[in-house]
Amino acid sequence: MSSHFIYKQGQLYAESVSLLKIADQMGTPCYIYSRKALEQNWQAFSDAFGKVPHRICYAVKANANLAILNLFASKNAGFDIVSMGELERVLAAGGEAKKIIFSGVAKQSLEILRAIEVGVGCFNVESESELMRLHTLAAQQNKIVNIAIRINPNIDARTHPYIATGLSDNKFGIDMKDILSLYKKIQTSMPHCKVTGIACHIGSQLTELSPFVEALDCVLSLISELRKIGIELKHIDMGGGLGVRYHNETPPPIAAYVHQFCEKLKNTGLELIIEPGRALVANAGILLTRVEYIKKTSSKNFAIVDAGMTELLRPALYEAWHPIMPVMERSNAPEMLYDIVGPVCESADFLGNNRLLALEEGDLIAIGMVGAYGACMSSNYNARPKIAEVMVDQDTIHLISARETIQDLFARERLLPAL
Repeated sequence: MSSHFIYKQGQLYAESVSLLKIADQMGTPCYIYSRKALEQNWQAFSDAFGKVPHRICYAVKANANLAILNLFASKNAGFDIVSMGELERVLAAGGEAKKIIFSGVAKQSLEILRAIEVGVGCFNVESESELMRLHTLAAQQNKIVNIAIRINPNIDARTHPYIATGLSDNKFGIDMKDILSLYKKIQTSMPHCKVTGIACHIGSQLTELSPFVEALDCVLSLISELRKIGIELKHIDMGGGLGVRYHNETPPPIAAYVHQFCEKLKNTGLELIIEPGRALVANAGILLTRVEYIKKTSSKNFAIVDAGMTELLRPALYEAWHPIMPVMERSNAPEMLYDIVGPVCESADFLGNNRLLALEEGDLIAIGMVGAYGACMSSNYNARPKIAEVMVDQDTIHLISARETIQDLFARERLLPAL
C-alpha cells in the first residue's frame, strides 16, 4: 500500500481526507486515488533514468481514467495503447499523438487509419499479416508510418500464466527466427513503413530482474544482427511488467529495474522506451465498500459487502490477493476470519478469503492496491451501475468519474417495434 493511505487516530485516510468523509459525500462502493502516490511513482521512474535517453509510455490499459491520463500527460509522458478507444482517451486527456506507441495483436483497419490520421509515434507490429495491412493502409493514405517489430523471445517470465506474454505458445509478438527476414522485407519492399525500433514485452507482475535481462539480451543480439545487414534502429521498447507488492511478493525497486536496462544500453546510442502500468498506478488506488451483512454458517463467516467482482474482477479472474483494511479500527468487536464476498450471483464473487478482521454490519472496509486493473475491468453484470471514482489531492476530493445511474444501464438499448 502507498504511504498516502494511512491511519490517523484509528481512522483510515487518503492523504488528508478521511475515508468516512468520502463515503458520506460519494457513497459506496467507490474508487479512491491518491494524486501524491501517482506523482511519486512517476517521479521514481523519471529519476531512475537520469540523463539516459528514454521515454516512459504509460500503459493505458492499467487505468484509463481521463484525470489520470491527464496527470501523466502533464509530466510529459508517452502512452502505450492497444485500441482506438484508448487512443481517443489519450488525445482527450491532452496526450500527444507523437508520443503514443500503438501495441496490440488485433488492430482493426479503422483503428490503424485513425492512428495514421493523428500521427501516432510508432506501431508495435505483432504479426506479418498486420504488417502487410499496415503498409497497405499507409500507402492508401500516402503516409509513411514508424514501426517496431515486437519479438517473442520464448522466455518464461515466471508470472501468472494469464499475464505471461513472452512464451512461444502466447499470441503475442513474432518468433525470433522470423525477425531478420521481416526487417529485410520492410527495408526492401515496404516504402510506407519506416523501421525505427524493436519491441519486447514478456509479461506482467514480474518480481525478478533476470527475465528482463534475458529478454534484453535477446533484443541486443538481434540488433547486432540487424546492423550487420545495414539496418540501424533508433529505439528499444522493453515494454512494462514490473511487479508490485500485493501480499508477500518482493519486486525489485524501480531504480534497480531501470538501472539494469540502462547499464546494457549506455553505449548503444539507442533510446530506451518502457511501458509501466501497474507499477505507476496500483498502489495509488483503493476500493471503498460497506459491509451490508454478516453471515455466519457452520463452516464460514461471510462479510457481504456492496462491491463485488463487477467492481474488482482480479480475485475471481486470477485468484489475486489484495490487502483488506477496516476504515475504522474497532476494539468492541472480536476479530474473526471472514470471507469478503459481494452481491453478484457467482461463487467466484469474492474480494478476499480468510481475512482476520473485527467487523460489524455497516462498517466500511478498504480494498488496497486496486489502482491498476480495477475500475478499467469493471462491468455491468447483474445490471449493476459502474461506481464513482474520486481523486484525493491533499485535503480536496475531486469526482473524476460519476456513478452510473440505473437509467444509464439501458439508455443505448431499444425495444422491438410493436407488433
